[in-house]
Amino acid sequence: MAGDPIPLLTPYKMGKFNLAHRVVLASLTRQRSYNNVPQPHAVLYYSQRASKGGLLIAEATGVSDTAQGYPDTPGIWTKEQVEAWKPIVDAVHAKGATFFCQIWHVGRVSDSVYQPNGQAPISSTDKLLTPQIGGDGVVISQFTPPRRLRTEEIPNIVNDFRLAARNAIEAGFDGVQINGAHGYLLEQFMKDQVNDRTDEYGGSLENRCRFTLEIVEAVANEIGAERVGLKLSPFSKFGECGDSNPLELGLYMVNAVNKYGILHCQMVEPRMESEFFSHSLMPMRKAFNGTFMVTGGYDRQDGINAITENRADLIAYGRYFISNPDLPKRFAFNAPLNKYYRETFYSSDPVVGYTDYPFLE
Repeated sequence: MAGDPIPLLTPYKMGKFNLAHRVVLASLTRQRSYNNVPQPHAVLYYSQRASKGGLLIAEATGVSDTAQGYPDTPGIWTKEQVEAWKPIVDAVHAKGATFFCQIWHVGRVSDSVYQPNGQAPISSTDKLLTPQIGGDGVVISQFTPPRRLRTEEIPNIVNDFRLAARNAIEAGFDGVQINGAHGYLLEQFMKDQVNDRTDEYGGSLENRCRFTLEIVEAVANEIGAERVGLKLSPFSKFGECGDSNPLELGLYMVNAVNKYGILHCQMVEPRMESEFFSHSLMPMRKAFNGTFMVTGGYDRQDGINAITENRADLIAYGRYFISNPDLPKRFAFNAPLNKYYRETFYSSDPVVGYTDYPFLE
């Protein structure tokens, strides 16, 4: 590596995992798992982005047949899916990297076409999500009116997350990250602009957070808290999922999960909503006992600043890691970065926009 390492490329101990640097592959929806089964081309994609002592978080992976809301996203609820993940995990481990599986349920961000027997998507609410501009800036998704989960059904969803975590460990992953961000099912419960329930899962902040905390507890009990992370985006409004007091929500959640001793918390910067650093994540950073990871539009210098100023332990990169498989190396040499092509982020092509970005050499 060129000269003295920059703060982003200094070692970090995340629980029992010895990381050689702090540049993390963020969880990214890539939509190339046909019929919800991970494919052999993912072996190349993830191993390209793995480096010795690096941390990778797999793309959001469905916990059940009701968890899907996009074409060709992977799952981890069947034996076939678990077996399909194994060679991908092995390839990442062969490069000396640590690999976490992000487990996920989209809730109402879905259409009946993705649901078993064409049923309605499930959510905290029966409020319909209006059509959204896709991540590629073009595609407008249509949604089916969701069905409000009955109180007695909620333990079944908690159990889906528990089983998905067990399956992830069976597939060889080092741990799981629970997706509690970006307007998906857990946020649909946590945030007061969506959750309109009158049972013990609605109303007060404690009630709205109950579902997510039950999932954290179940997963931690199943695979060990030292293998569990949680992703949160209290300030974001993805999927019409806003909250009237995001700071209070974020602080409540990190204090609540401290009780379980989970390994890491990843928080999405408010800048994803173009309010660059308008709300600091520092209160959550100070309150959380484990590894604090941030994400949301960081470049090399932003990452260096965040580590230097002790605002985070790890920085997760998305778009730049898609287009630069050797991102940590490029950061080390301060080399120019490949341009990313947003229009190919969500194509189902097994190569284009996926494994065809060039390496530095």
